[in-house]
Amino acid sequence: MSHVKTLYHIVIRTYRNQFTINEEHERELYAYIFGICKQKKVKLYRIGGMPDHLHLFVSLPSTMAISLFVQEMKSSSSKWLRRNPAFPLFFKWSKEYAAFTYAEKDKSMIINYIKNQKEHHKRVVFTDEYRTILKENGEEIVEEFFMRD
Repeated sequence: MSHVKTLYHIVIRTYRNQFTINEEHERELYAYIFGICKQKKVKLYRIGGMPDHLHLFVSLPSTMAISLFVQEMKSSSSKWLRRNPAFPLFFKWSKEYAAFTYAEKDKSMIINYIKNQKEHHKRVVFTDEYRTILKENGEEIVEEFFMRD
C-alpha cells in the first residue's frame, strides 16, 4: 500500500494586491474555501490572510496536482466572491500563486504563522512577507516578474 502525504503552504493574492477581501466577512470566504477543499478531498489545516491575500495550509490527495487544485479553488471562489454583496470590490485573484511543500515537523509552525497573519502584518507589508517566503524556499526573485499580474 502506498502512503503519500504532501503538505503545501499556498499563498494567493488579489488582482494588483487590491484590498478587496472584506475582513468583516472573511470567515464566510474561508468557509466557502473549506467547502471546496472538502469536496475535493483536500485536508485544509489552516486558512487566513488579509484584505489583499490568503494563506492556505493543505494536504492534497495523491492523485491531485497542486496547479489543478489552485486553479479550481481560485476559479470557484472568484465566482462566489463576485456574486457576494459582502465583497463588492473583489474583481479577481492574481494569475500567479506560490506553493511550497513542508515536512510534518513544520506543520505547527506553518499553522501558527497563518493563524497570526493579522498581528504579523502590523509590522510587515505583504510584498516583504512574500519576498521572505520566496527566499526561504530558495526561489530567485526576478524583479520584472515579481508581483506581476
